[in-house]
Amino acid sequence: MIDIRKITYKPVAVLEDGTQLDISRAAEDLGWEEGEGELALRLSFTVHNAKYQGKYLSQLIKPGCVVAIICDWGDGTEEVARGTIVDWDTNRSGSADTFSVLAYDELFSFQQSQDNRYITAGTGTKAALSALFGDWGIPLGEYKGPDVPHAKTLYKNEYLSDITADLLDTAHKQGGPKAFLRAAKGSVSVLPLGGNETIYHFDEDTTLEVTQDKISTQNLVTRVKVVGKEDSSGRQAAEAIIDGKTEYGIRQRIYNRQEDDSLATAKAEAQKIIDEEGEPETSISFQAPDVPPIRKGDKIHAATRSRTGFFLVKSIQHNAANGSMTMGVEPTE
Repeated sequence: MIDIRKITYKPVAVLEDGTQLDISRAAEDLGWEEGEGELALRLSFTVHNAKYQGKYLSQLIKPGCVVAIICDWGDGTEEVARGTIVDWDTNRSGSADTFSVLAYDELFSFQQSQDNRYITAGTGTKAALSALFGDWGIPLGEYKGPDVPHAKTLYKNEYLSDITADLLDTAHKQGGPKAFLRAAKGSVSVLPLGGNETIYHFDEDTTLEVTQDKISTQNLVTRVKVVGKEDSSGRQAAEAIIDGKTEYGIRQRIYNRQEDDSLATAKAEAQKIIDEEGEPETSISFQAPDVPPIRKGDKIHAATRSRTGFFLVKSIQHNAANGSMTMGVEPTE
């Protein structure tokens, strides 16, 4: 049980010699976040450039050093974020002497690195991902994702984030659970979406400070007309009509069937357009007092004036400075 009144945040820097330095009294503007469409967690803060054992902190806390955030909420202490410093920026003006840092977790290398990978026919999802982690020196934590045999696949000059996403998506299409990568405490786990055991509840009348819920049908496609090649008069006959959510009105796209495409192939492509662009766009966000252990990929429960039910966390920003968090969420299926 979390008591938000008792939450404390302790940023710790691991120096080159292995010293774990508590910089709580020197750090400010502390926060960490996981963005939608981003693989790695990032954390940031500003440090007052005080001295420690005769050296300025800016001489000790440098790019390549690991920083971690330890939280205590009255029911135990836990590391909730960890990253390696990639940006370091000093700022001295008059008596003010500070420096800011930006750090990312182990999955940052997957966002930034490309590779050529050949997946042999029959390779399991776990084996393919484990090989990637091993080549990049990242320990594998829990594996609760899909493990199905893959067809022969060649990835050329692909980012590792895209390779892993494709492997997990392909496995899901073959019947495996939806899964994602999460770095924590120095290792990477493959976990099912919304598979967290502890599910936190938020209520608009008590714990939700700001709610935003938007539904838009402006860009909706509700019908795709498949047309064939032009006749001598330049006309194109309709060969198929694929309907989606026409209750919102007719928002039609044209799909031109190529000569070497069968009608079945063209209809499948038209259905793909409906699948990708045929749902209303939703945008839901909640702002609440901070619950440090909540991460992207977790499931929560919330009750608002417009919706009540379970939601999947798509993005999250923890702000230790004011003890709040903002979550981008979507209803679970």
